[in-house]
Order: sequence, then C-alpha cells, then structure tokens
Amino acid sequence: MKKAFKIVIGIIILVVFVGTIAYLYKKSQAKPVIFETTTAQVTSIVKKTVATGKVVPRKEIEVKPQVSGIISELYVEAGQKVRKGDMIAKVRIIPNMINLSEAESRVKRANINLDNAKQNYDRQKSLFDSKVISKAEIQNYEISLKTAQEDLESAENNLQLIRDGISKTSGAVSNTIIRSTIEGMVLTVPVEVGNSVIESNTFNDGTTIATVADMGEMIFKGKVDESEVGKLHEGMELIMTVGAIDTEKFKAKLEHISPKGVEENGAIQFEIRAAVSLKDNLFIRAGYSANADIVLERRDSVLSVQESLVKYEADTAWVEVESTPQVFKKRTIKTGLSDGVNVEILSGLTKKEKIKIQNAPAAATEEKK
Repeated sequence: MKKAFKIVIGIIILVVFVGTIAYLYKKSQAKPVIFETTTAQVTSIVKKTVATGKVVPRKEIEVKPQVSGIISELYVEAGQKVRKGDMIAKVRIIPNMINLSEAESRVKRANINLDNAKQNYDRQKSLFDSKVISKAEIQNYEISLKTAQEDLESAENNLQLIRDGISKTSGAVSNTIIRSTIEGMVLTVPVEVGNSVIESNTFNDGTTIATVADMGEMIFKGKVDESEVGKLHEGMELIMTVGAIDTEKFKAKLEHISPKGVEENGAIQFEIRAAVSLKDNLFIRAGYSANADIVLERRDSVLSVQESLVKYEADTAWVEVESTPQVFKKRTIKTGLSDGVNVEILSGLTKKEKIKIQNAPAAATEEKK
C-alpha cells in the first residue's frame, strides 16, 4: 500500500514537472508578427494656411470736439444708428479768461470809436445840410461811421463766441454741438455728461466723444507667417470662421497684403486685409475674433496615402508594398502635394496594392487589447 502511494506521488510530481517545462517552452517561443496593411485612396488634397485676426468695420471714425469744455448733453448711446450730421453731444464752453478779457476790452474800444465816429458825422451832417461842405467830404464821415459800426458788431460776435459758443449773426449754436461726420452705428461713447473734453488741434488729438462705424461693410484683418505670404496674391478667396458664430462660414476676398512684416514672438508676420461677404440674417459685431483659411493649392480626386506611411531618404520617397502575404518590399514612389495628413501619389503605386503600416503589427495590437 505504501509502495503504491509512493508511485502515485511520483507520477504526480513528474506530470507537474513535465507540464511546467512544456509551459515555459511555449512561452519562450515568439509569436509571429503580422503587420497590418492599407491601400491608397482617391481623395482631394487641399494645402492651406490659417490667418488669425479679427473682423472690423472698413469705415470707423472717432468724433472729436472742435472746442474745449464740459459735456452738457449726450444725444446717442452705443448701438444706436445715426445719419451724417446727426447730433452726438453738446459741449458747454469754459472760456479762457485771458481771451474773454481781451474780447470784452475790444467791445469797449469799438463802442468808444463808434461814439466818436457818430459825433463827427453828426457835426459834419449839420454843415452839409447848411451847404457849408461838399458831398465828397461828408462821404468820408459816413464811411468812418459804418466802419465803426461793423467793428462793434464783429467785436460783440467774437465776445459771444468765446463766452457762449454762439454767434449772433448765425443765430444758431456753432461748434458747441458735436455732429456725426458719417452714417453708421455708434460703437462706443467713452464720455459722460460732466466730463471735460479737449478740442482737436495741431498739438492734441482731442477727446473722443463717440466712435461711429459703417457696419454694413466689414473687413477681416489678420496676420500670415513669412513662410506662407509669398504664396498669397490679391483676389484669393478666404473661408472665414468667426469665433462667436462658429456654426457659420463666411467668404472673403483678399484685397491687401502688407509690404512690410512685423516681428512677433521671434517670427515675422505680415498683415493681410480681406473684404467680407456678410449674410443678411447674421449681425457681425466689430472686433469679433476670426480665423481665415486660405487655400494655397488644391488637387481633386487624386490617388493618395497617409503621410506617415511614406519614408524619405535624401530626395527619394518609398513605401513598403506587400508582394506575398506578410512579405514586403521597398517601392520607390513619386509624391506630389501634401496637406500634412495625406500626400498625393504621382507614380509608383496603384490603388489595389497593399502598403505596410509602419510600427503597427497586428499581434502587438491584440496583446494590448
């Protein structure tokens, strides 16, 4: 009985030992690598560049006052449409005390001269009526009187203009009313009633009362890298995407390429400008960020493969083509246009031939799963 038990134990140990050896041997054998393959496809290849920028009105002006003073009234607000000549704001003039004093003194002198001219005329008129002096002599005094009257009227107008901004001869407010110089929409009104404003002159740009723009004519302003700008020309079509309306695409026509580049973050950028074709049912606000796709080259319905399948040595391009199952040979090909994902095949490959997918064996993929 003990002998039989020992025999059974020995057999079990032997079976376990042999099984372990067989399992380790099987594990040590490498599985055959089976590479995945693909074929060339007929597709369209578009090489394009992207310009980033924003959408702005073609005509955008800043309305500035012609006199310095304080804003007493505002007639518009942002978003309101105005016509050329519409009132934007009213400025209450704070007169310069030196100019005001000089204007008042000028009125007083004009009054004195008028009184003197009138007295002289009245004396000479009585002599003329008595036929003591001739008509030619009285005419000189008439001219002097009229000149004195005109000087007084001019001095009074000047005083009123300095003090109130109103001319007595015009009978209306002059440059204290700020008016729009174009028809369009008010974009911003950066001032409030009570703010001091400075007139526009040769030494100062002046305070902006409002910004007005024609929102019916918009342009895209963007920048293109120097490596791509040489491929652009005026008249090219752009497909523009607005960040705030990403579901819609707008067409634009390139109309200007800057002749001078600007360095930004170590790269030279050239500004471009394109006229945007607006859609009636969509309102584009000034300053929207936008991207424009510019088609540089295009190939329709051409044979192509993935760029990652093509290997390059010097000036030669090649792929690995399956000659027999899982046996691959190098095949030199001639490539054309590439969009970075697919590359055009000009010669050396047919649509039916299988191409080895580099670094993608099927066995390895199955193990990962």
